[in-house]
Amino acid sequence: MTTTALVPRMQQLPALVDSLENYIQAVNRVPVLSAEEEQELARRLQLRNDLEAAQRLIMAHLRFVVHIARGYMGYGLPLADLIQEGNVGLMKAVKRFDPAHGVRLVSFAVHWIRAEIHEFILRNWRIVKIATTKAQRKLFFKLRGAKKRLGWLNGEEVQRVAHDLGVSAESVLEMEARLSGHDVAFDPAPEADGDEEESFAPAAYLRDEQADPAMALEQDDWDEQTSSRLSAALACLDARSQDIVRRRWLSDDKPTLHELAAEYKVSAERIRQIENSAMKKLRAAVPAPV
Repeated sequence: MTTTALVPRMQQLPALVDSLENYIQAVNRVPVLSAEEEQELARRLQLRNDLEAAQRLIMAHLRFVVHIARGYMGYGLPLADLIQEGNVGLMKAVKRFDPAHGVRLVSFAVHWIRAEIHEFILRNWRIVKIATTKAQRKLFFKLRGAKKRLGWLNGEEVQRVAHDLGVSAESVLEMEARLSGHDVAFDPAPEADGDEEESFAPAAYLRDEQADPAMALEQDDWDEQTSSRLSAALACLDARSQDIVRRRWLSDDKPTLHELAAEYKVSAERIRQIENSAMKKLRAAVPAPV
């Protein structure tokens, strides 16, 4: 059973995009399952792949997704999107839930719901990814709660947070700087009021490593010399070697060793030897750049 297989069976709920309040009211009206009902439905799903049982399990726990999603509203993302991602996590949890472990589904599903919401926040909170490693992810979601005030952390607070979260002080400072930053347009459009004041957007001050005229001239000179040396080296090869190298390395329609062997009436191994010998001569004539 896939999680997407359950979606068509849940159409009786209002769509999130239509009215978030109506959706929340609807899921709160769905009765909560008793432990015995939950175990029975989970066994039906596990033993018979009963999609109706899976639907009832999911419907009864949608209210918990809303509750968890509300805790992430401080990241500036739409609550409807957070709920939708949390619902995906709930469906994944229902699919993997084993009633034999004797725990309630909500306890098992919390991890999956939070994991999907976390991934969504990390993908969408900023244009540039703010957390990629495991330690950075932990810091991203816990640093806000660990801070006791809005200002920057002082040295003592940095050490305390680092100790509490099990990371280095440098990691705490780096994540605090990332959280305090904002996305900036690389090359914003001119202001509508016609202000001609010089822009301080990144396009005005970031260096293009490929724009150094000296480096560009040096590269052009190297390319020209390399082409000349390659042409001279090719001219020193015998006609057969030239033909094999050109067709095997410089042609879009590259023949196989066996095709060339049939044409020259030698073995494919002999063609390979000729090719390798010619390539060694070319590499010696055109050394790699220092």
